[in-house]
Amino acid sequence: METQFHGTTILAVRRDGKTAMAGDGQVTLGNTIMKSSARKVRKIYDGKIIVGFAGATADAFTLFERFEAKIKEYSGDLTRSSVELAKDWRTDRLLRRLEALLLVADLEKMFVLSGTGDVIEPDEGAIAVGSGGNYAYAAALAFLQASGLSAREIAERSLKIAGGICIYTNNSILVEEIG
Repeated sequence: METQFHGTTILAVRRDGKTAMAGDGQVTLGNTIMKSSARKVRKIYDGKIIVGFAGATADAFTLFERFEAKIKEYSGDLTRSSVELAKDWRTDRLLRRLEALLLVADLEKMFVLSGTGDVIEPDEGAIAVGSGGNYAYAAALAFLQASGLSAREIAERSLKIAGGICIYTNNSILVEEIG
């Protein structure tokens, strides 16, 4: 993905009927760490869906609220809600200026949503966004292929690896899991 946001890493992993999403807690402004324990991963829809965000905080919260409304409107249908938010995000004059990415997941699907209308579903059981996303994603794929670790363990270990490489990612990790 072309757009890269500094200051966070969000990773979703699905394995053995469980989905885990992990996010680091670092918030940066320029080259300064402003906060190290932000909560960028949340459960919604009675704990059946997990949402994580990367990018400008106010923009991410706006999108998070819009996505939560779509989930309610479409009775928990993750695919339909994702597509509808992406359409609104791309076509609405105010929304399309928002600088953030959403990672959304339930027990069966996971998507990255962007302001250009992207609704990306991974081929593998993992997907990541943010400045350390590529590192976390690579680590998660390796764990999925060569270990018996749970989704939660893979998410946490992969974020720790990303935090050791990416200066915009820390090891204050929050993991939410469903399943």
